[in-house]
Amino acid sequence: METLRLRPWSDDDLPLLRAANTAEMTAHLNGPESEQQVLDRHRRYLGLDPAEARMFVVLDATSTAVGAIGYWTVSWREEPAFETGWFVVPEAQGRGIASRALALLIDDARAHPAGLRHLVAFPGVENAASNGVCRRAGFELVGSSSGEFRGSELHSHEWALDLHPVRTASA
Repeated sequence: METLRLRPWSDDDLPLLRAANTAEMTAHLNGPESEQQVLDRHRRYLGLDPAEARMFVVLDATSTAVGAIGYWTVSWREEPAFETGWFVVPEAQGRGIASRALALLIDDARAHPAGLRHLVAFPGVENAASNGVCRRAGFELVGSSSGEFRGSELHSHEWALDLHPVRTASA
């Protein structure tokens, strides 16, 4: 299995966002964004406050960018939590990259000074690949929801992972 690493988002990563902004890659996100929206997203990633959010490029063993993953602070069920999202470019899909990148991200979120309890994800109900990534990472399916996203209704599963489970003493 190839080694992956996460590198913080940089100004040079705009082409990766453009590569992910295709009909195929955004089919479960109500379609592509405009060029201005992509530029705005890139600027947001560059301006993230590391106390609240982190965005990474996923690099394969040859240091080729094969995707992106990040987390940011949200209010979830009336408490602060980290939400995560990711993508893997088509030519790198099917190799377990998203699952391994999420494992690296979970380690980073657990070590984050904010110490938030939960990491949550909201993949579309029809997005079998991303729902499988959540399941394999140990997230619990806790519900589903609907809301407006990119101008249309989006039906999502609600997955949660306890970043700091309470350990109980063995009997």
